[in-house]
Amino acid sequence: MNETVAESEQLTLTAAAAERIKMQLEKRGSGLGLRVGVRKSGCSGYMYTMDYADAIGAEDDVFEEYGAKVVIERRHMDVLRGTTLDFRSEGLNRMFRFDNPHAKNACGCGESFTV
Repeated sequence: MNETVAESEQLTLTAAAAERIKMQLEKRGSGLGLRVGVRKSGCSGYMYTMDYADAIGAEDDVFEEYGAKVVIERRHMDVLRGTTLDFRSEGLNRMFRFDNPHAKNACGCGESFTV
């Protein structure tokens, strides 16, 4: 994890999320980690964004656990601070899940949230 970020300000990965990130990067054949962010959208206000992280910029924080990296632009940390990123299998669905202590409400479809 980024040593300049206090523990309460970190993003935490579960072992399942880390394994999924590593598997996806291996399948893709390149990348440094998973890039996570938020954007204003959806019926509740914010929506999580995910992409491959191919570079780490000066405005990025890097969080690493279980051998996997998550890269987040600092401007997103107000919303993502303290979040745990998990990967879950629920029936036929497999997905990353964000356990965000700042999320107060989520829309019925689960795609967006408010802080």
